[in-house]
Amino acid sequence: MEEIDSPYAALFAPFRLRHLTLKNRIISTSHAPSYAEDGLPGERYQRYHEEKAKGGLAMTMFGGASSVSPDSPPSFGQIQVGDDAIVPYFKAFAKRIHAHDVALMCQLSHAGRRTHAASGNWLPSIAPSPIREPAHGSIPRQIEAADIKRVIADYAAAARRCRDGGLDGCELLASGHLIGQFWSPLSNFRNDAYGGSFDNRIRFGMEVLEAIREQVGDRFIVSLRFTADERVEGGIGETEGLEIAKAYAASGMVDCLNVSGGANWTKAGVAETVPSMAFASGRFIELAGRVRRATGLPVLHAAGVADLATAHFAVSEGHVDLIGMTRAHIADPHLVRKHAQGRDEEIRPCVGAGFCIDRIYRGGDALCLHNAVTGRETQLSHAVERADGPARNVVIVGAGPAGLEAARVCAERRHQVTVFEAQTDPGGQVQIASRVAWRRDLIGIVRFLHERCVTLGVTFHFNRYVEAAELIELDPDIVILATGGIPNLSEIDGDHPSAVSSWDALSGAVSFDGHVLVYDEDGGQAGPSVAEFIAAQGATVEIVTPNRCIAEEVGVTNHAIHLRNLADLG
Repeated sequence: MEEIDSPYAALFAPFRLRHLTLKNRIISTSHAPSYAEDGLPGERYQRYHEEKAKGGLAMTMFGGASSVSPDSPPSFGQIQVGDDAIVPYFKAFAKRIHAHDVALMCQLSHAGRRTHAASGNWLPSIAPSPIREPAHGSIPRQIEAADIKRVIADYAAAARRCRDGGLDGCELLASGHLIGQFWSPLSNFRNDAYGGSFDNRIRFGMEVLEAIREQVGDRFIVSLRFTADERVEGGIGETEGLEIAKAYAASGMVDCLNVSGGANWTKAGVAETVPSMAFASGRFIELAGRVRRATGLPVLHAAGVADLATAHFAVSEGHVDLIGMTRAHIADPHLVRKHAQGRDEEIRPCVGAGFCIDRIYRGGDALCLHNAVTGRETQLSHAVERADGPARNVVIVGAGPAGLEAARVCAERRHQVTVFEAQTDPGGQVQIASRVAWRRDLIGIVRFLHERCVTLGVTFHFNRYVEAAELIELDPDIVILATGGIPNLSEIDGDHPSAVSSWDALSGAVSFDGHVLVYDEDGGQAGPSVAEFIAAQGATVEIVTPNRCIAEEVGVTNHAIHLRNLADLG
């Protein structure tokens, strides 16, 4: 294996997982980017993961919440593993990823009540008990004995398809899904052999594992992703979470545990389980470490580790064996290779904006807020190639994120690039948005792009407002206008002296006291951000919107944080 000179030595030590030797400790954990086509992982899906494999990680896990049964429909663009049609796709996928000395695993799930009936075959959702799931609004019917037997067989058949397709293993998603719904006292009110006592509540998951092992044998990795602490009163606390982990470890049927925290079956819990920039990095690392010490099994962690320093801490301190850097690889799938080659300054940072996850929860596909190539690997390339022919004179107007990215790409192609910006600093509206305390990490987008441009020799002119005539005098080969937009106050009748824009509020151009009305026209981040910013200054704030709720267009990982903060500020 390739020797890597790195201050993060523990990250680049090989690791033995059952029969498989992984070349380092960095993985991309299972998620559902909504790239599946008719429930199958086609070229777009595979190329997205292959880019990470090219980038140097040890294992990429795919197929978040891949469906094993008809009454667990792939309602958010997941993969359908319920019939043998998927096996040829798995074979092609495995061949593609294994060519880069990278392991490949698929996550399997029956969502239970964590779905809805208005997709797939329109079958009613099922769960241990008929209790509504807050995040999706599903009211399930109670699962019966025949259903239990059928779903267990579906899990086993899906795992067999993973093995037949040449994958290295599969992962069972328990957190908030059917297996975990049996575990939690908040979703299991049964009084039969699958409810009540601890042993009864973990029985279904054990029977699933037994059926899977009968199908796949020993040379196949089985991981269990679970919530070790739901952090909800009456739910699974850490003490019981550790007992669950120990019970499954003692069964001998699980090879590793993938540990997270939070209740992903509530909207606020999703924001915790998939933590945004509002939370500290790697917030469940120490919880994972306690699971590792309690069970003796290899432990994975998947919850908001965006940088190699934090990843190294998690591994070197013995909290985990393998560290998930999933969203970090969405921002830059080549981050491992860049670090190994001493090119850390070229790693595009994940700032934790949650744009990728929020799009999925709103029915879209996963895209990165500031890497336009991710998810478009069949059309674009993460590696910018030098342009053919002579260098061109490129002039760009605007040094916001669009202008900076255009400047970076043109400079990478070895063109001569000049940027004019009317403000004193680069960043445009990102500078304004990052003024809200918990969203300050957005500025990482600007810092990365500006520093890359400076390194590549881009010339910047700040405090320069240029008109067409001045641009023509420069005799450019190419002009790129990246001037963005301006605040829209057209909803206000007349020129009201009290009306100011979100730019005025967040930039500090206007100070506030007394009673302030925030009118949230578009339901995005601006309205609640302004309300938080002004209230934190001591003003009394009222927020009004024509939409049916505050911040209606904000995705789930950020929406809950806005509502929490607005409530805390009164």
